[in-house]
Amino acid sequence: MAKVVQPPPKFTHPEWNISNQMKYGNAEAERAAAERLVEESKRLVDETDKTTDKTQRDVNKKLDQRLNEIKYWEKEVDDKLDAIKKETDNLLAFRTRVEKAIEACKEPLHIAQQCLANRQNRRGIDLVHDDPEKELIKEVEVIQGALALLMRTKEQADEQLRLNRKAKYNLEKDLKDKFLARSIDETNAELRTNSAGLRFKPGAAKIDANSVTPDEWEDFSNVNILEAEKQRQNSVNLRSAIDGILQATANDMKKQNETVDISLERRIAETRDAKEKLEDHLSKVLKQITEVEDNIDHLQKAISDKEAPLKLAHTRLDNRSERPNVELCRDPVQYRLVEEVDLIETSVSRLIEQLAESQDALKALIRRQLDLEEDIAVKANSLFIDETECMGMRKSINIQAY
Repeated sequence: MAKVVQPPPKFTHPEWNISNQMKYGNAEAERAAAERLVEESKRLVDETDKTTDKTQRDVNKKLDQRLNEIKYWEKEVDDKLDAIKKETDNLLAFRTRVEKAIEACKEPLHIAQQCLANRQNRRGIDLVHDDPEKELIKEVEVIQGALALLMRTKEQADEQLRLNRKAKYNLEKDLKDKFLARSIDETNAELRTNSAGLRFKPGAAKIDANSVTPDEWEDFSNVNILEAEKQRQNSVNLRSAIDGILQATANDMKKQNETVDISLERRIAETRDAKEKLEDHLSKVLKQITEVEDNIDHLQKAISDKEAPLKLAHTRLDNRSERPNVELCRDPVQYRLVEEVDLIETSVSRLIEQLAESQDALKALIRRQLDLEEDIAVKANSLFIDETECMGMRKSINIQAY
């Protein structure tokens, strides 16, 4: 059985008119809305363009201001860096002067100690604790004191150089960071909307949690500058102190060196005078020894010369004792012969006594000769030590302020 197709419903003419009116109204409303949207969009585009341009101009202005701030602090840091560098170089030069002064103390100290050691080789009565020895001991103390002071000064200079270098390092690091920051912001200042290499960077619009405030930024550089200036001033003051110490130690050492030399010269003159007097006495003793030896020879000859007369008298007396009987008379001849024997024997006794005294005197003079020769040798040894060894070494001492 065939399916019957129903015809579509038909509308009335009023319905058709109403439908058309509705479509006209909807179209007009959509068109009006679209027109308003277009106008609003134009206004929004214009407004955002102006806002963007204004913001960009403000950013450019602030970039310029920031660059000026960076350049200002760069100059401040750079000026202070130059100052601390120059001061460090100056202090290094002063430290070198101190090292030279320390080195220069070693030879005078060695010479003073060697002089003391050499003077211990003086002999006998000349091994005396005299003025040169006292002044040499004082000279050793003065030089050792100067060395200790110079060593402490060197340590202070080393510590100040460390502080200077630390301040210099902080300034250099700050300057390097500022140079990089300025380079970055100079690049940013040159960028335009049509520059090549512009890119999107998600998450770039943020404030870094590790960033600092402008005040903290300025304080950082200011603290570095103030610390560098403090260390620079300390370094200047230390250099002034070093200069005074070098001059004072040199003056003290030079003054004591001159005192020792004068004392040694006086002692040398005193020893030479004593030696000359001893030599003069030795000359007189030697002359006297010759005279006493001649006198002994003369006495011995005189004693020897008395033997013949005494023998003659003894022989005569002995012969006369042979006279017979009454001829054995105590006549004047007999008495005179007895007197002659007594006289000769007395003379010989006196000559023998004189000979003994002369021989004793000769022994005493020889002892005195040996004593004088020994003392002269002692004085000669002392003169050699003081004049040749000590003064010879001391001529090489050249004390000066470094």
